Amino acid sequence: MAIIKADKVSICYMTGDFKDIGIKEYVMRRLKGNYHVKQFWADKDISFSLEKGDMLGIIGTNGAGKSTLLKAVSGVMVPTSGKMEIHGSIAALLELASGFDQDLTVRENTYLRGAMLGYTRKFMDEKYEDIIAFAELDDFQERPFKHLSSGMKSRLAFSIACLVNPDILILDEVLSVGDGAFRKKSGDKMRQILASGVTGILVSHSLGQVRELCNKILWLDHGKQVGFGSDVKLFCDAYEEFLISKKLPSGSTLIKEMADKYRERKRKEAEEKKKTEAARLLDILKAGPKEAARKAAEEYLKENGK
Repeated sequence: MAIIKADKVSICYMTGDFKDIGIKEYVMRRLKGNYHVKQFWADKDISFSLEKGDMLGIIGTNGAGKSTLLKAVSGVMVPTSGKMEIHGSIAALLELASGFDQDLTVRENTYLRGAMLGYTRKFMDEKYEDIIAFAELDDFQERPFKHLSSGMKSRLAFSIACLVNPDILILDEVLSVGDGAFRKKSGDKMRQILASGVTGILVSHSLGQVRELCNKILWLDHGKQVGFGSDVKLFCDAYEEFLISKKLPSGSTLIKEMADKYRERKRKEAEEKKKTEAARLLDILKAGPKEAARKAAEEYLKENGK
């Protein structure tokens, strides 16, 4: 049974001029049939399915509809049309600073966030020390939340979501929080969570994270589904080519062609780099002192696996 299944999910935002005209004018225009509403489809006919232990990477440029789709998965928004089936509890990190009270302490906010996720006081008592340790906030437990840096706030939110026990974990651009060491720790934690059978969804502009952590991928563009599949490398390569060419593929055949074109582009770039390095080495050998030439030659041979 699928843990998450989206069947032609569409989400439409309705906009009008009610705020500008006031209630009296609004009623008059409605009676006369002169009130106009604009529709904006943030997502249109999105379909995918995830099994237990799957990690879905959602890629696309800004405005593609990624975050809106996550809100539908997490239950924050109800699809305008289509069906979203969810089986299991969800921990969602959509906006890292949301759900915290700026005037409460770190300790109080940890319990508050846990309660919002549906966990008991007893469960949070058992997990509290692990959450604080993972977030590296041992010395800030009694500080007001508003005194924390944005990175500290993000670490706490990530730690709470990851150290509790959801069936589904949704992450929207959160694996890049903190410094390099914490990002590595976050990635390691995600791999551990996925190995335990949790189903995950990751939205990230870092294709390296998507390539490393995800076994399924969904490509969105301006609310439309470009493609969905399990060949993460193929989709990422095609998307890299799209970022360069700005040409959107239509269909699996063009996605493969774009991926092949990107790989060929990278191969040629690697060859040009080798030629440049070889020319630099030759100049050193000709003009430089013997010791510098020897070191340059050793470095070149090491980099090129000779």
